[in-house]
Formats: sequence, C-alpha cells, structure tokens
Amino acid sequence: MRVELLTREYPPEVYGGAGVHVEYLARELRRLADVRVRCFGAPREEEGVAAYREPERLKAANAALGVLGADLEIAGDCAEADLVHSHTWYANLAGHVAKLLYGVPHVATVHSLEPLRPWKAEQLGGGYALSCWAERAALAAADAVIAVSAGMRRDVLACYPEIPADRVTVIHNGIDTDEYAPDHGTDALERHGIDPARPYVVFVGRITRQKGLVHLLHAARSLDPGAQLVLCAGAPDTPELAAEVNGLVAGLRRARDRVIWIEEMLPRREVIQILTHARVFVCPSVYEPMGIVNLEAMACRTAVVATATGGIPEVVEDGVCGLLVPAEQHPDGTPVDPEKFAADLATALNTLLADPDRAAEMGERGRRHAVEHFSWRSVAERVHALYATLIG
Repeated sequence: MRVELLTREYPPEVYGGAGVHVEYLARELRRLADVRVRCFGAPREEEGVAAYREPERLKAANAALGVLGADLEIAGDCAEADLVHSHTWYANLAGHVAKLLYGVPHVATVHSLEPLRPWKAEQLGGGYALSCWAERAALAAADAVIAVSAGMRRDVLACYPEIPADRVTVIHNGIDTDEYAPDHGTDALERHGIDPARPYVVFVGRITRQKGLVHLLHAARSLDPGAQLVLCAGAPDTPELAAEVNGLVAGLRRARDRVIWIEEMLPRREVIQILTHARVFVCPSVYEPMGIVNLEAMACRTAVVATATGGIPEVVEDGVCGLLVPAEQHPDGTPVDPEKFAADLATALNTLLADPDRAAEMGERGRRHAVEHFSWRSVAERVHALYATLIG
C-alpha cells in the first residue's frame, strides 16, 4: 500500500500540533505501509519526503492563492498513490484534486475547522473565504474524515451537515512518552533566565487568537506575585496582534517581575525541560480540537490548567491531571465575559501554585494517563486499519 501524506508542516518546519501529528504518524505508519510525505517549504533531505513552495507568480498575491497553487503541484505528483491523506485546509485541496485525477481514496484528518476560526480573516482577508471553500469542498467529498477528538467530530458534523456521520471517525492525537519525559536538568532554564528555585506557570504556543494568550496576560495580573510567568510564544498571526501582545506584556512587566518571554522557536529538548520544571502548564485556548501540547506537558509530569473547550476535556481529566476552566463562549470562541474568564483562569493557576503537593500528584497522574492512552503506535494502527477498509 502506497500512502501519500499531504501536509503544510513537516520537520524542521513545524509550527503547531498538526505538524507534530504528521511527524509521528509518518514515523509509525512506515512500519505498516509505503509512506511518502509531501509538504510545504524548503527542500528536505529525508528519504521519501518532497517539499513544495508556492508558485513564483503567486508570491505577490493573497497568501491563500499561493497555498492552492502549491496544492495543485502536490496533486500532480500523487499519480502512484493507492491512497492520499491530507492534513488541514492547507493540504486538503491537494488530496481532493488527487482523488479526482487518479480515482484513489482521500482521507482527511481534521485538526481544526476554518468556519470556527473567523479571526483568520484578519490574517488572510478574502483568502479566508478561499480557505473555507477549499476545506468544505475537500471534506464533503473525502472517503473518510478523521477527527482528532469527539468534540472535533461534533464540530465537523455541525459545520458540514452534508458529510454522512458514518464517514467521520475519531482517532485521537498521540504522544511519544519516551521522548516527552521529565528532564531534570536546568541548563535550558538558566539559558533563558528562569529561576528553578521559584515556581512558575508556562505557556507554549503560537501567538494567535485561538491560543488565548491575550486572556492569559490579563489573568496574569492576579497571579501570585512570587511566581514566574514563562511565555514560549512566537510567530504572531498579524502585526496588530503582535502589537497587542507586546503592549500587554510591557504593562505586566511594569506591575510584576519575573515575566520571561521567549519568542524564538526552541529546540524540543529545551521545551521538555521547561515543561518539566513548571509548577503548572497553562492552555487558555478559546478553540482547541484536542490540544496536543497538553499531552506534552502531562508526559513531562506537569499539572495542567486549561480551558474546558473543544477536545481538551478528552485529554485533561478535571481534578485528576489538572484543572479545567469553564468559559461561556460566543460562536467564534470569544468568551462571553472575558474578565470572568481571566479571573477564573487566575484562580485555577493560583490554586496549584499554592499547593505544590497537589500539583505534583496531578503531574504523576497525567504522565500515567498519557502513557496508557495516547501512544503513536496505536494511533497509526487505527489509521492503517481505516485505510484498509477504503482500499479493499
């Protein structure tokens, strides 16, 4: 069986959970099938991986047009596939076109949904309408849709009622618990100015409306003044959002010390060490189909405070692995009462900052939960079994 995995992100150019997913899925699927990866960006040296850039003539056009241009080139190279498997709207159209061209099954894994991310209109302008169109056309015609959580499956069926329910399967994200494991060294902390002797809250994620960093920065005004706040946050979606976050961080630094903002993309080893030493990891997302970063923190034996939204409650057991913060939300994910959400977030964080024993117990349970329920090998086996039902 020859499978083409189609994705925007693939190492070393990984910016979010979808890229992490494809990296580990490809590794495990190669035990079961002939897997080729077609991704965006600079040329890759890895065998069986081909990279594509947006066409030169579209570089000055809307960014969405460049994506669709690369998709057409990817589809043109899938003639030998027995099955194509796309990830995110960036690659969905490539899978759809390959299905039409070559008559092969198309599987699409849904990591998020464009209609539920309206803030992307700030970033893409009219290209947001194109991304929504590409996603809808591809998912509606796909032979199978994989949702990374039950919450994601509900969203797929609500956004795209034309997709038959029996065509949407839940297969959760996974975690490599050999790689993501506690690292008690302190060199990464020292390099970035984090005091290992003082408790800290850590956020890891892109600067996008989806990840809720703005709400965390408001909540941080009420954090225990003895705690550090560590922000591993970069790649802002828009200059406007970058300016807003810069202003909030500057104001926070005037009100309290030990606000450490790491804007660079850190090596995975350093992220693991920073997660390990944190008293609590925070995921204030307003939209999160699953939130693989929560699994990464749990595997590092760190308690989690996260929004009770999307697929997060399927990963973080409230009161067991961490604390979930409820948030009444508008359809676009924005909290109905942002001040209450920020206050509730601060309360949950302060609860664990003040109780290191409870935080440690939650970290232990989170590690066990990640090991027992979210291995990448089992994810790959389920995906491969789904392929087999489509190829016959």
